[in-house]
Parts: sequence; structure tokens; C-alpha cells
Amino acid sequence: MREQPLDVESKDAQDVTLPVNNPIDENQEVKEETLQPQSKAEVLSQLQQIADGDAENIVRDKVTALKQLFYSFQRNEFAAQREQFVEAGNAPEAFVPEKDSQEDTLKEILNVIKEKKAEYLKEQDALRQANYDKKIAIIDKIVELSQDTDNVNRLFPQFRELQQEFKVVGDVGEQRNNDIWKKYKEAEEKFYDQLKVNKDLRDYDFKKNLEAKELIIEQAKKLTEGTDIVVAARLLQDLHAKWREIGPVAKEIREELWAKFKDVSAIINKRHQEYFEQRRQREQENETAKTSLCEAIEAIDIDALKTYAQWEQATKTILDLQQQWKAIGFAAKKVNNALFDRFRAVCDKFFEAKAAFYKSVKENLDENLRLKTELCEKAEALSESSEWKKTTDALVKLQQDWKKVGAVPRKHSDAVWKRFQEACDKFFERKKKQLSGTRHVEVENLKAKKAVIATLNAIAADTPKEEVAKVVKEASAQWQQIGHVPFRDKDKIYEAYRTAVNRLYEQFDLSGASAEFGKFENSIAGMAGDNDKLYRERERMVRAYEQRMAELSTCENNLGFFTSSSKSGDSMLKELQRRVVRLKESIATLEKKIKMIDEHIK
Repeated sequence: MREQPLDVESKDAQDVTLPVNNPIDENQEVKEETLQPQSKAEVLSQLQQIADGDAENIVRDKVTALKQLFYSFQRNEFAAQREQFVEAGNAPEAFVPEKDSQEDTLKEILNVIKEKKAEYLKEQDALRQANYDKKIAIIDKIVELSQDTDNVNRLFPQFRELQQEFKVVGDVGEQRNNDIWKKYKEAEEKFYDQLKVNKDLRDYDFKKNLEAKELIIEQAKKLTEGTDIVVAARLLQDLHAKWREIGPVAKEIREELWAKFKDVSAIINKRHQEYFEQRRQREQENETAKTSLCEAIEAIDIDALKTYAQWEQATKTILDLQQQWKAIGFAAKKVNNALFDRFRAVCDKFFEAKAAFYKSVKENLDENLRLKTELCEKAEALSESSEWKKTTDALVKLQQDWKKVGAVPRKHSDAVWKRFQEACDKFFERKKKQLSGTRHVEVENLKAKKAVIATLNAIAADTPKEEVAKVVKEASAQWQQIGHVPFRDKDKIYEAYRTAVNRLYEQFDLSGASAEFGKFENSIAGMAGDNDKLYRERERMVRAYEQRMAELSTCENNLGFFTSSSKSGDSMLKELQRRVVRLKESIATLEKKIKMIDEHIK
């Protein structure tokens, strides 16, 4: 089959693997062991080497594969440019890729290769025509010799020379090869069979031909033992070409000898056919598998993703589907590229939507930072006030407003919170000095809280669980009814209380904590060896931990200046105290879970 001219304009961007050898035919699989170029520059370098080399070494599939690989790299570059363009705040539809000067170089090289290959093919066509004319002339001479029946001995050496000349003449093209060979064999057989060639010379020629053809049969039999059926089929073609070049054998064994060679060839051809049937079946299975992955990824409802957790879970699903796609082999050529484009389009749409979501979240964080900065400025303006009641109410209102504002960028979180807290603390420290008469009451409250802790610590190990739960509940209620303690003892006394309560919860499993930690530990153990999953789980825990710490700091700060002069105010105070207890318990739980994850990370 004549090789087709190269197409230099196609921009098929499907990832490809360069073939190791020239294909035998259009059904032969392209081997994928060859190392691919890693950049457009390397692609251009390999194409330039082809352009500089001999035209007969130009392989159309290899040139096409390199061209496709170049556009694959280019598309990845354009995708990166587009992502940066969108991240900069621009509309995706406004994106225009930068001019790629290397594409002009590619087209210049491909044109050189195309012209060189076209010229080579033209020369080959002319050469085949010349070969055809030479072989026709040789056949005509053999036919002419066969008509001189009176000069056998004298004409035989000339006949042998014509045979050698015929063998030396090059290819005439597949379309005319069988026809020219048939004419040659008819002329040759006519010379041998009709002219009564000298028997000794003829028998000797038959013997040599028989030995050569028997050797070919043995070589063909060895091909049936090989594992690479594609290579065996190609070598079988070579053997058939050699068979045709060898002269005839004795007439009585011609059919038998040909039947042996044909039978061995049939075995190889059958295996070759079965191989490609199996490959077509694999391609069909791969097409079905890839279609299923396309349907699975298309079923993901991007519009329903509203939170970080949902986006991360969806991302995990997408990445898992991509890994499954990579593990599936090629489908048939006519559908493989279309399936890849379908799958990749959904992936691109997902990650573009994800980038837009994270951008909107960032804008929300920045807005929250602006609002909290304004609250800091207001708190700082009130920090020097001596209107204790009015300013206290105002600061309480600011702290309530603070809680309503969402999270800020992590790098500003501590600084803006510290600024707000210092402004509030500054006022309440001044208020505390002014209202130092409450010191005696706080000392008594401290003694009362120590008594509650002593009660909890005195619970024996054999106390029934129900009784322990009752005592803990009564102690919690009593603790909440006790007023403020000296500021310097606030954290220390609460830590002692929390330690006592946590010890009882763990010792008597009052809240099912053991079951919870057992379940969590099993989950973490299931991730062992996958540090990526462990790090993601740890990051999730740390984010929750930081959020609880921020909430706790706000609540404790409120406890430092909260007043309960009314029944509703007392109720709010108790609720705030209960909130502090729950937050500290949650923080302790998160600390243990983070520690548990750290123990599994290698």
C-alpha cells in the first residue's frame, strides 16, 4: 500500500505514544515502550532530526504522533494560561491564548518533511515504473527463448542470467506485483516444461530450489512456536516473498511442497487473525468501561456543591475516576479520541467551577476581615471610656456582632482577634480596678468551686455509673450557679474542673466516648500507609480545632465582663458557661484525634 502524504494542519491534541517500529499494516498495534519527548522543544528537536534525515526513513505515524504530542503540550500551556487568567479575576470567555511562536516552527518543519516525503514517493513511483518496464522486458526475452526449441544447451545459460536479472530488479508496487510475478512464472514454467531442458541441469536446479523451499518451511514452523504473533506474521510475509523468488521444483512434488508451506502459513495467519479479534474485543471492553466513566463523572451535580467538604469529596471522586481512566487501555481509534474529549470536558468544567467557588470564598473571607477590622476600631475607641455600664453594653454588642461575622483569611485570623481582644481587655481591666470591691466575693466563689472539684475527685472507682452521672450533673449545675472567681485563677480553676469531669467521663464512659474513639481509630487505621488521606484528615481536624479555640476565646472573654442583673441575664450567663464547657470538651476530643492521626503518619 502506498504511503499517504503527511497532513501538517491537523491539531488532534490526544496524548499519544510514539511507535517503536514501522507498522506492518494498519491493524498493527503501536508499541508504547518508546520514551516520549517531555516538552515542545524536544518534539521539535525530534521532528528536525527526521527532516534532516533520509526521506526513506520518514514514518508517517511517528511524525503524526509527534505533531499530536506538540499540540497536547500546547493545549496544557493554554489551559494553564487560562487558569491564571481566570484566577486574576477575568471572565473565562474573554481569554485569548498567547501567540505560540513554536507552532510556526512546527509547521515549517512539517512542511519540509511533507515536501521531502512527497518527492521521495514521486521518485519511488518512477523507480517502480522503471522496474516494471525492466521486468516486462525480461519476461518477453524469456518467452522469446522458450520459442527456440533447437538450442536448449546454448540458451540455458542466457535463461539463467535473465532469472538473476529479474531477481535483481527492484519493487514494482503491490498492485502490480502479483500480476508481474504471474507472468514471470508462466514464462519460466513454459521454458522449463515446454523446451525439454537438459535433464541434468534441470534436475540440479530443481534440487537446489527444493532445498531452499524446505528450509523456508522449517523457518515457518519455528515461527508458529513464537509468542509475538505480529512479528511472526511480518516474518511470514518475508518468507512468502523469498518463496516466490525461488525457482520451481520437480513437477511431481510441487503441489505437495506448496501444501506444506500453505498449511504452516494457515496456522500463523489464524493466530494473527485471532490476535486482532481479541484486540478488537479488548477495545470494545475498554470503550464500554470508558463510556461508563464518562457517565459517572457526568452524573456529578456541580451546582449542588456548596461547602468545602462537598467540593473536596467531589474532587476525590473525580481524581479516583481519572485514575481508573488511566488504568484502562485504548478503545478503537474511531471512538477513543471522542471519549477522551468527552471525559476531559467534564473534568475541565468541574475544576473551573471549583476555582470559581474558592475565589468567591476568598472574597467572602476578605469582606469578613474588613468587618472585623471595623469592630476592632470601634472597640479601641471605647477602651479608654469611663462610662462603665454604657461602654460594657456597647462592647458586649460588639462581641455579639463579632460572632455573627464569619471566618477571615487564616493568616490574619490570630492578629485581628488579638487586636479586638486587647481592646476589650484594656477596658475591662480598667473596670476591674475600679470595681475591686468585688474581690471578696470572687475569693469565696473560688473556694466554692474548689469544693465542687473535691466532690468530683472523691468519687470512688466502684461507684455505679448512674450515680456518677447524677453527681456530675449536679456538680455542673452547682458550678454554673457560682459567680466569678479572681481573674488570675479563672483558667487554673476551670482546668482543674475540666480535668476532673473528663476523667469521670473517660473512666465511666458517661458519653460513649470510648465507642466514638474506637470508631475513629478504626477509620484512621484504615488509612494507614496513605499519608495523603491522613494529612487531609489531620487538616480537617486542625481547622475544626482552630474554630473551637476561637469560639472558646470569645466565650471566655464574654464571661470576664458579663453581668447578670436580671433573670434573663442570668439565663444567658448560664448558657454561656455551658457553651464554654462543651467547647473545651470538644477541643480536648480534637486534640486526642489529632494526636492519634500523628501516630499513624510515617
